[in-house]
Amino acid sequence: MRKIKLIWDFRGQVASQTAQHHLLHLKEFAIAENINFISSGFTDVNEFHTTAFMVVDETFMILVRDALKPHRAEVFEL
Repeated sequence: MRKIKLIWDFRGQVASQTAQHHLLHLKEFAIAENINFISSGFTDVNEFHTTAFMVVDETFMILVRDALKPHRAEVFEL
């Protein structure tokens, strides 16, 4: 089964803090909806741009996409 990396972008002076906080909500949502997520985290792209992400099985992608509106997604390969 394919793995999908759902990505949310945050920009501005507090982008990193906002992405880290958003990550808490992603994990809470996964627990509430019984979604087995493979991985989650955040990446500082630069001083004013940070991404938060969650990797899920493709079967959960539509549920997460419709509920949490990620900015983009990509196929995740190890």
